[in-house]
Amino acid sequence: MASAAGAAQRPNVLFLMVDQWAAAMFGHAGHPVIQTPTIDQLTRLGTRYSQAYSESPICIPARRTIMTGQSPRTHGDRSFLPAEPMPRQPLLAQCFRDAGYQATAIGKLHVFPQRDRIGFDDALLAEEGRPQLGAVDDYDLYLADQGHAGLQFMHGMSNNDYQHRPWHLPEQMHVTNWITRTAALSIKRRDPTRPAFWHVSYSHPHPPLVPLTAYLDMYRDADIDLPEIGDWAQDGNALPSALKVVLNYWPAEQRPAQHRALRRAYYALCTHIDHQIRILMGTLREENLLDNTVIMLTGDHGDMLGQHGLWAKSLFYEAAARVPMILVGTAACQRIKAGAVDDRLVGLQDVMPTLLDLANLPIPASVEGLSMLADTRRESLYGECGEGRNATRMLRQGRYKLIWYPANHGLQLFDMNTDPGEMHNLADDPAHRSVRDQLEAGLIAQLYGSDLDWVRDGHLAGYEPGPFSAKPNRALAGQRGLHYPPPPVDDPNRSANRPA
Repeated sequence: MASAAGAAQRPNVLFLMVDQWAAAMFGHAGHPVIQTPTIDQLTRLGTRYSQAYSESPICIPARRTIMTGQSPRTHGDRSFLPAEPMPRQPLLAQCFRDAGYQATAIGKLHVFPQRDRIGFDDALLAEEGRPQLGAVDDYDLYLADQGHAGLQFMHGMSNNDYQHRPWHLPEQMHVTNWITRTAALSIKRRDPTRPAFWHVSYSHPHPPLVPLTAYLDMYRDADIDLPEIGDWAQDGNALPSALKVVLNYWPAEQRPAQHRALRRAYYALCTHIDHQIRILMGTLREENLLDNTVIMLTGDHGDMLGQHGLWAKSLFYEAAARVPMILVGTAACQRIKAGAVDDRLVGLQDVMPTLLDLANLPIPASVEGLSMLADTRRESLYGECGEGRNATRMLRQGRYKLIWYPANHGLQLFDMNTDPGEMHNLADDPAHRSVRDQLEAGLIAQLYGSDLDWVRDGHLAGYEPGPFSAKPNRALAGQRGLHYPPPPVDDPNRSANRPA
């Protein structure tokens, strides 16, 4: 058995995740409104990776990428497969456990079956109200113990829509508070003879947009910003089929006052998480662990929040695909620079090798990602999301990003240096033809399977999907209901994802 002194020589790891929080939505990123003082301080303590992307910006594929260290092509999900188990290979938590770490997950894992611990010693779950998959999660059990059984969603807001209102239960019942308190207790209840790996995964600012009133009040007098619309997005009828699906799923055009109100709710959820992270930092400090703890913060994907008239995720524009990525070393760490910005191309597949590298643990041969601390850097990053009409593919290389929609063969090229908001599509600009050809060839080299049917004579060709028949969203974007008694067990493949 390892001694307490021996355990102290190995760093603890606090791996923080947020859900649907865009990389630009932080004070340190220059956002004019949002308040994120704690996370901004983490950037001063460590290194921020400014070009970090989700290879498949949807909840389940992104989390599979993190836990396997693999690309979507290898782990097998680029769409959202709620009934697909995690691959049986070396996973992030198991690698730490094999090295003697105690490993605990708190919050959202989004795996199937829900009680699959995917290598963790224990998993205390808050799964956004999915008892129909076969398990009542720990947060629901907590609400029941407090006399609020099944009332989590009685606020009436949907998990995949942008209606909003204040939280309806006492403050301590909010899921963000529960995750923090549960994680802090896990820190206090650690085995002192072993180092610890804590994965604390917050489910917000992903909708439902139900912040605490106290955090809404913080933004009451703020001059809330509005989204921008690129010149290529002005005519919705001319957009590729995949984008028309998004517009059909969220058809309402938000008036400025409405949009400011929903953004206020989103920002309130973000600041709430930021302040709760302070409690985790304080707990580590008081337990004399902070100086020997590595901290990483990232997210599974962002949210379009009306940018270019689009919403949510599953797209490769910056608002949806670029994620926060912050790495803070131990107090004695010489490998992570304080107050630095690293502009190398990073993917979520790099999380696993980076954390293992920092703990001086072996990186399994199955891992495709690169340690963010290594000298080796990738020249390009490939992203893939969705099938058929919903398919989107991306290649980021140098200063340029190429996005391809196979249905209707929509091609977009953006210069990220001069046009970080992706306002001007350069795909048909003669002056950028050689750049387009270069990135197109690089993207084609990444395609596989049925995607190869959409290539002709060495060029992207796509296909004509036929007319898109818009249908109203009968499920109200996955609206939850009364959860006591729990809803019946259902087919796990049935999801609230937008239809093709």
